[in-house]
Amino acid sequence: MTGTATRRAGAHAGPAWLVLSLVCACQFMVILDASIVNVALPSVRRDLGFTSTGLAWVVNGYLLTFAGFMLLGGRAADLFGHRRMLVAGLAVFSAASLAGGLASTPEVLVAARLAQGVGAAMLAPSTLAVINTGFTGEGARARAFGAWSASGGVGGMAGAIAGGAITTGLSWRWVFLINVPIGAVLIAVAVASLAGARAGRREPLDLAGAVTGTAGLAALIYGVMQGADHGWASPPVVVPTVAGLLLLAVFVVVEARFAARPMMPPRLFAIRRVAVGNGMLLLFGGIAMAMWYFTSLFMQNVLGYTALQAGLGQTPAAVAFVVIARSASSLLPRTGARPLVAAGCACFVAGFGWLAQAHVGTGYVTGVLGPTLLVAAGIGLTFPTLMAVATSGVPEGDAGIAGGLANTSVQVGGAVGLAVLATAAGARAAMEADGSSPAALAAGYDLVFLLAAGFGLAVALAGLLLPRDRRP
Repeated sequence: MTGTATRRAGAHAGPAWLVLSLVCACQFMVILDASIVNVALPSVRRDLGFTSTGLAWVVNGYLLTFAGFMLLGGRAADLFGHRRMLVAGLAVFSAASLAGGLASTPEVLVAARLAQGVGAAMLAPSTLAVINTGFTGEGARARAFGAWSASGGVGGMAGAIAGGAITTGLSWRWVFLINVPIGAVLIAVAVASLAGARAGRREPLDLAGAVTGTAGLAALIYGVMQGADHGWASPPVVVPTVAGLLLLAVFVVVEARFAARPMMPPRLFAIRRVAVGNGMLLLFGGIAMAMWYFTSLFMQNVLGYTALQAGLGQTPAAVAFVVIARSASSLLPRTGARPLVAAGCACFVAGFGWLAQAHVGTGYVTGVLGPTLLVAAGIGLTFPTLMAVATSGVPEGDAGIAGGLANTSVQVGGAVGLAVLATAAGARAAMEADGSSPAALAAGYDLVFLLAAGFGLAVALAGLLLPRDRRP
């Protein structure tokens, strides 16, 4: 024990299959809501009178608070109990969804999305903490991570399809309202299946660390988000980015020198798997963006697909990810992390190298389907493996913050990767005679895919730093 805030009465009170179903359903809902609104945005803009700039915050508001509050949500799970934080996260998420579905003005909808992100930041680390403390055998834990990763993949895959179907068949409001009954059911399951925390020595929250860490992450991500619309040297990018970096520097000093019980204990980074795994997850965030975001744009802006067709075009790759992720979870206890990461990175380099050859005349089967299946296989091999690595070997009392740190690494890597790759794509397209033509856009996306292949190679090199033993 390391002076945990609470002492668990047990990993879970219900059957293991019910607990795993619960955490997978929560992860599915969190990832689904990051993408399901994309298809509904035109209807939202028409009904509520959003400006084009304001409309982006229906998506960005959720992602900003989701990533910014993840560390705080993870530490709160350690301090106040995993069940308590998971239930609280579901309650906040569901209430915010209700507010979003009933919103009558743009301001109310954006505020609801910000609150949804906070709820998601409470949920995601708690689900990982439940897996870490409730599934202790190597095989069981690896299989649980595989199922958890696959559920996120299914959520991402279902977003475009479900958003289009709900918006067309009912209303954009039901994109949000559907979360309310689902959240109520999951709260009931959580109360019944998860063990609570027995009363014990309650540690105070590291307030200085919570404020500087959360504000720093939020400011950094906000600044990076502006990079696609403003020059990187412009005040809307430089001011929040520099402020975020300074706050994060203060956060590190506070945690290392002044906090009696730090929100993010520096001792975690003395664990080799945690330090290396989180570094690899930062790079992985950019790879995931290149795969799901930019292949969708390629199909829509170069091949002329609708948003729904692009979502359907990515479905085979999403299915491949789910299948491979489940298989990788069963292999991890036997092979260790290194071989799985190496195989996944080989898929990244080959798949993105193939995608980089795409152009206006590219056919779907040979130019999109084949390479995206390869990349999806790489994601299925690496993502559950890296999440298991980055959260393994930590004391039970730090399981929540370890999960929050791993999720934050992916989200920050994705935000920075998106901004960098979008800037590179725009600059490359502008070099063509008609920078907005499908051919010019294709040249920009091809550069993105080459850069993503480089990210895959960097992950492979970082994987050499992982321990050689066969434990996750």
